[in-house]
Amino acid sequence: MKPFTEKAIQIIKNIPEGRVMTYGQVAFAAGSPRGARQVVRVLHTMSSKYSLPWHRVISSKGELSIKDQDVLEEQKKALSIEGVEIETGNKISLQKFQHHFHREI
Repeated sequence: MKPFTEKAIQIIKNIPEGRVMTYGQVAFAAGSPRGARQVVRVLHTMSSKYSLPWHRVISSKGELSIKDQDVLEEQKKALSIEGVEIETGNKISLQKFQHHFHREI
Protein backbone atom coordinates (compact mmCIF):
# COMPACT_ATOMS: atom_id res chain seq x y z
CA MET A 1 0.00 0.00 0.00
CA LYS A 2 1.28 3.47 -0.86
CA PRO A 3 2.16 5.89 1.97
CA PHE A 4 -0.54 8.35 0.86
CA THR A 5 -3.21 5.63 1.04
CA GLU A 6 -2.03 4.50 4.48
CA LYS A 7 -2.10 8.07 5.81
CA ALA A 8 -5.50 8.80 4.26
CA ILE A 9 -6.96 5.67 5.87
CA GLN A 10 -5.62 6.66 9.29
CA ILE A 11 -6.90 10.23 8.93
CA ILE A 12 -10.38 9.09 7.90
CA LYS A 13 -10.49 6.53 10.74
CA ASN A 14 -9.72 9.32 13.20
CA ILE A 15 -12.48 11.74 12.19
CA PRO A 16 -14.57 11.93 15.37
CA GLU A 17 -18.29 11.22 15.45
CA GLY A 18 -20.31 14.33 14.75
CA ARG A 19 -17.52 15.95 12.72
CA VAL A 20 -16.65 16.01 9.00
CA MET A 21 -13.62 16.62 6.82
CA THR A 22 -13.43 17.51 3.14
CA TYR A 23 -11.80 15.32 0.50
CA GLY A 24 -9.18 18.02 -0.04
CA GLN A 25 -8.53 18.40 3.65
CA VAL A 26 -7.86 14.66 4.01
CA ALA A 27 -5.59 14.78 0.95
CA PHE A 28 -3.63 17.73 2.34
CA ALA A 29 -3.21 16.07 5.75
CA ALA A 30 -2.06 12.87 4.02
CA GLY A 31 0.65 14.78 2.14
CA SER A 32 -0.94 15.42 -1.26
CA PRO A 33 -2.60 18.86 -1.32
CA ARG A 34 -4.03 18.23 -4.79
CA GLY A 35 -5.09 14.65 -4.09
CA ALA A 36 -8.81 15.02 -3.36
CA ARG A 37 -9.69 12.59 -6.15
CA GLN A 38 -7.29 10.07 -4.65
CA VAL A 39 -9.24 10.32 -1.40
CA VAL A 40 -12.42 9.52 -3.33
CA ARG A 41 -10.64 6.42 -4.70
CA VAL A 42 -9.50 5.38 -1.21
CA LEU A 43 -13.04 5.74 0.14
CA HIS A 44 -14.52 3.85 -2.81
CA THR A 45 -12.10 0.93 -2.63
CA MET A 46 -11.14 0.71 1.05
CA SER A 47 -14.18 1.74 3.14
CA SER A 48 -15.51 -1.78 3.71
CA LYS A 49 -12.13 -3.44 4.17
CA TYR A 50 -10.97 -0.93 6.80
CA SER A 51 -14.38 0.00 8.28
CA LEU A 52 -13.88 3.64 7.34
CA PRO A 53 -16.46 6.23 8.42
CA TRP A 54 -16.86 7.27 4.76
CA HIS A 55 -19.97 9.30 5.57
CA ARG A 56 -17.82 11.88 7.40
CA VAL A 57 -15.94 12.97 4.25
CA ILE A 58 -17.70 15.62 2.15
CA SER A 59 -17.04 18.18 -0.58
CA SER A 60 -15.09 21.39 -0.03
CA LYS A 61 -18.35 23.33 -0.29
CA GLY A 62 -19.81 21.41 2.64
CA GLU A 63 -22.10 19.46 0.34
CA LEU A 64 -23.00 15.80 0.35
CA SER A 65 -21.96 15.00 -3.20
CA ILE A 66 -22.79 11.30 -3.60
CA LYS A 67 -24.87 10.75 -6.73
CA ASP A 68 -26.46 7.39 -5.81
CA GLN A 69 -29.68 8.34 -4.00
CA ASP A 70 -29.72 5.29 -1.71
CA VAL A 71 -26.12 5.85 -0.62
CA LEU A 72 -26.80 9.57 -0.16
CA GLU A 73 -29.71 8.76 2.16
CA GLU A 74 -27.47 6.34 4.08
CA GLN A 75 -24.87 9.11 4.48
CA LYS A 76 -27.48 11.62 5.64
CA LYS A 77 -28.89 9.15 8.18
CA ALA A 78 -25.44 8.26 9.56
CA LEU A 79 -24.47 11.92 9.95
CA SER A 80 -27.82 12.84 11.52
CA ILE A 81 -27.47 10.04 14.08
CA GLU A 82 -24.10 11.57 15.04
CA GLY A 83 -25.69 14.99 15.51
CA VAL A 84 -24.51 16.62 12.28
CA GLU A 85 -27.14 19.06 11.02
CA ILE A 86 -27.88 18.80 7.32
CA GLU A 87 -29.26 21.96 5.80
CA THR A 88 -31.37 22.48 2.69
CA GLY A 89 -29.52 21.37 -0.42
CA ASN A 90 -27.69 18.63 1.50
CA LYS A 91 -25.22 21.13 2.94
CA ILE A 92 -23.33 20.98 6.22
CA SER A 93 -21.89 24.00 8.02
CA LEU A 94 -18.14 23.49 7.85
CA GLN A 95 -17.73 26.29 10.37
CA LYS A 96 -19.72 24.25 12.87
CA PHE A 97 -18.86 20.62 12.06
CA GLN A 98 -15.47 20.56 10.31
CA HIS A 99 -12.73 18.59 12.08
CA HIS A 100 -9.19 19.99 11.99
CA PHE A 101 -6.09 17.93 12.63
CA HIS A 102 -3.49 19.55 14.85
CA ARG A 103 -0.79 17.01 14.11
CA GLU A 104 0.52 15.12 11.13
CA ILE A 105 -0.34 11.43 10.93
